[in-house]
Amino acid sequence: MWIYEKKLEFPSRICSTNPKLAKVIITQYGGPDGELAASLRYLTQRYTMPTGRSKAVLNDIGTEELAHMEIVATMVYNLIKDASLEEIKAAGLDGYYADHDKALYFVNGDGVPWVAQYIQSKGDPVADLHENLAAEQKARATYEYLLQLSDDPGISETLAFLRQREVIHFQRFGETLEHIYEFYNHQHRFFMGDHS
Repeated sequence: MWIYEKKLEFPSRICSTNPKLAKVIITQYGGPDGELAASLRYLTQRYTMPTGRSKAVLNDIGTEELAHMEIVATMVYNLIKDASLEEIKAAGLDGYYADHDKALYFVNGDGVPWVAQYIQSKGDPVADLHENLAAEQKARATYEYLLQLSDDPGISETLAFLRQREVIHFQRFGETLEHIYEFYNHQHRFFMGDHS
């Protein structure tokens, strides 16, 4: 179903070790509005979409979110992999280090682990698409906040790319919602006797 290309969708360049920046960026790995939640939400919701087109959009975006999760993981890891224990402690990551060393783990910026309550799969395509529109806006806002916190030009470039992809996803979900409304309107007319 998927073909994995062994390169990042967008390069992750860092200018220096920075565990303090890693601590906030990790929220897009395992936080409530992060890439794990997005990918699982869309790849689950696709099953109850009523048309091939709507299923394909959720599949495509859900798959891309997995690629974004890989980008975020790469940024976080590269920001902390060469950090000293003093830098880890100064960034407030000593608790994280005690549990995970410098490994990646799905947490938000405060170290709270990812939970399934971050996502919804209602089974109603209109409700699910509205959920997705909101999710993309929250992710976009988070990337904007992270850009304000970033002092690393390479990381900022990657964060800006990810923010722009959230805007594109929002647009695609909006188009898909219109498609679903048209699909339901056509079905309603058909069942009411209008077979045009």
